[in-house]
Amino acid sequence: MKFTLSWLRDHLDTKADLDSITERLTGIGLELEGVENPGAALAPFRIAHVIEALPHPNADRLRACTVDAGDGPVSVVCGAPNARTGMKAVFAPVGSTIPASGMVLKAGEIRGVASNGMLCSARELGLGEDHDGIIELPADAPVGAAYAAWAGLDEPVIEIAVTPNRGDALAVRGVARDLAAAGVGTLKTFAPETVPSEGPSPIGWAIEMLGACPWVLGRTVRGVKNGPSPVWLQDRLRAIGLRPISALVDITNFFTIDLGRPLHVFDANRVAGGRLTLRPGAGETFRALNGRDVTVTAGDCVIADASGVVSLAGVVGGESTGCTETTTDVFIECAYFDPVAIALTGRRHQIASDARARFERGIDPALMPAALEAATQMVIELCGGTATETVSAGAEPDWRRTARLRFDRLRSFGGADVPRDEAERILRSLGFNLAGADGESITVHVPSWRNDIANGGALEQGPALEPERAAQARAGAAAIEPEVDLIEEVLRIWGLDRIAPVSLPALSAVPGATLTPRQGRAAVARRVLAGRGLAEAVTFSFADSRVAALFGEAPEALRLVNPIASDLDQLRASPIITLALAAARNAARGFGDIGLFEVGPAFHEGVRGGQQVVAGGLRTGETPRSWLVPARGVTALDAKGDVWAALTALGLPLEALSVTPDAPGFYHPGRSGVVRQGPKLVLAHFGALHPEIVRALDLPSTAVAFEIFLDAIPEPKRRRKSAPVLSAFQPVRRDFAFIADRAVPAEDVLRAARGSVRDLVAGVTLFDVYEGERMEPGRKSLGVEVVFQPKDRSLTDAEIEEASARVVAAVTKATGATLR
Repeated sequence: MKFTLSWLRDHLDTKADLDSITERLTGIGLELEGVENPGAALAPFRIAHVIEALPHPNADRLRACTVDAGDGPVSVVCGAPNARTGMKAVFAPVGSTIPASGMVLKAGEIRGVASNGMLCSARELGLGEDHDGIIELPADAPVGAAYAAWAGLDEPVIEIAVTPNRGDALAVRGVARDLAAAGVGTLKTFAPETVPSEGPSPIGWAIEMLGACPWVLGRTVRGVKNGPSPVWLQDRLRAIGLRPISALVDITNFFTIDLGRPLHVFDANRVAGGRLTLRPGAGETFRALNGRDVTVTAGDCVIADASGVVSLAGVVGGESTGCTETTTDVFIECAYFDPVAIALTGRRHQIASDARARFERGIDPALMPAALEAATQMVIELCGGTATETVSAGAEPDWRRTARLRFDRLRSFGGADVPRDEAERILRSLGFNLAGADGESITVHVPSWRNDIANGGALEQGPALEPERAAQARAGAAAIEPEVDLIEEVLRIWGLDRIAPVSLPALSAVPGATLTPRQGRAAVARRVLAGRGLAEAVTFSFADSRVAALFGEAPEALRLVNPIASDLDQLRASPIITLALAAARNAARGFGDIGLFEVGPAFHEGVRGGQQVVAGGLRTGETPRSWLVPARGVTALDAKGDVWAALTALGLPLEALSVTPDAPGFYHPGRSGVVRQGPKLVLAHFGALHPEIVRALDLPSTAVAFEIFLDAIPEPKRRRKSAPVLSAFQPVRRDFAFIADRAVPAEDVLRAARGSVRDLVAGVTLFDVYEGERMEPGRKSLGVEVVFQPKDRSLTDAEIEEASARVVAAVTKATGATLR
């Protein structure tokens, strides 16, 4: 929200300086964003007298001027057709920076005539689009004076941040009201005079969507002459970043900022049928004032005439009935719209406007008649014409309500001992008039412009909430929230900085865990993967939908309506997508041997909450060169090693895990796997990327990846830890060579051996895999070491042989493998 200091003084009678006002703004909850001085860029520019303007001796379209800007005559070559002897103009001396172009003026010669400065046009100073000639100033303009100060262009512009509940603060008058309550000045009275009516309005209203628009007013002004608005209005709008368009449009923009009261003007002669109807949309398309074609839906409230939709109510008007320089009769719209309806419509069509920003926060319904009178009066003052009677439809919403404040709650909840008289004064100055009082509390009327207090709220309760509990919650909120709002109003004006700070009480002598289990898993995964030589990457959570489709489905439900870039329009289903793009960019720059990982969100329609946290990693190219082992291309087993290291660090028992070959389609079908705990719980994917993806993204030929689903990892069972039992007897190690079909996973053999003699087998390790000479085709030899650990006595040879036989029998039964 931007406004100038003089604009604020139109509503606030104060002698406070700028620093005092801006400091108090932040103190009362209207956080100061900044103060701009638009005159700073115009500081070097002076008012000059053109002593002489002669034709240039060597150029037909140039003039050789002698100007005086207070420091004596200066030679200036000027190409403006209106440069003439005796005029007053704006002079830029050597060294000045031209705002429109950023050019720094230097002394020089133009076709043999010295030029030591410049006479400026309005466009060159950034003050408009006029560049047909230089600025002509009145004859009484003081020579040598700073142009910005003389023209009133050095006025500071204040910008504040407004919270979503303070729609009333999106008006200069609302800001002035808060400052007056804080003692900065006195709020001026706003009471526009009634404009006489001459005859009925040729345009009327009808409402078919009372839920979105319960009340609307309108008035026709005949015989207007639309043109540029006066300089004071243009300067005021331009100072806050709005572009002046025409007098009629500028008037509506003025009241949007001045009173927080959006208005709209229709060219009455372009409205078909003599009636404007507020109704639901029906799929029509109309051209909006922003140049976009808008297709309305049944959820949108539109304004339509006999020809169709002419405006998206409360959001943006239409070109077909917009006011132009040929407009002679204007119809002024002043409506009250439901905040939620406007917010949904604006979001649905991705249209942001000053009107929407105010309607969706809630405006003052009681202000509508006075605002319409003020707007009508300004239209007649600036454009002429006569006003008709006011027409309306619907009825003023019932905004009248009360709120109660208990003074002991002000002390106990607010933490401040504000005197009762002071609290009452603050509330009255903010518009909360006294409705009743007793020894412990006061009851106040909530003003019409504070729709955020005691108004029930607009948020819906959760559908899963039990009816009894939902009713209890509604009743509790209705009883608590209004009083808390009043406490906030008193404290922010009285001074939040005057409240003594109080530390929160300690919940326990020993502080609790700083990380949740979910956060802890992410931290462990980061540490382990970084320790294995992978570099952590932080990428966008969205990607190009065409690239995302290479890694599986790219559903419309996960498509962004308004992406930050055209190639970032799809929520990613896996971090592998964005890591692969990062690896491709590195490979294109000569860094093909790379290892990256990221812990971040992945999005799926079927997942609870729509997303899950995934630790994803990608390796491409070759392993690092070393004198110990030669470099080699990365394989799926490297990705499996990363997964196994992370799962081990996360406390999962690896002997309880299994690997199945049903990895997603973007992995190589013969070089990938799915890590499971039990038949259903999927913990990770790993493997080589599919050759088609490698080619499509121009990755190195060897590229492997993995995904660890951190949210799927079960919480460890909390058991009382006992001291480990360490056997005093030596373990016995036996090696077995099993011949099995090539399709039999070695993991199945290990699992069978591990479960064969549970009270003796302490460890099972695969140490050799052989396929080659002296081995039948389609068969392989697996070398397995089994460790027997006795607990109460040493094993005899017979017991060792019996245990070994049980290992062989278990493996044969589970996998069909035989002892070699």
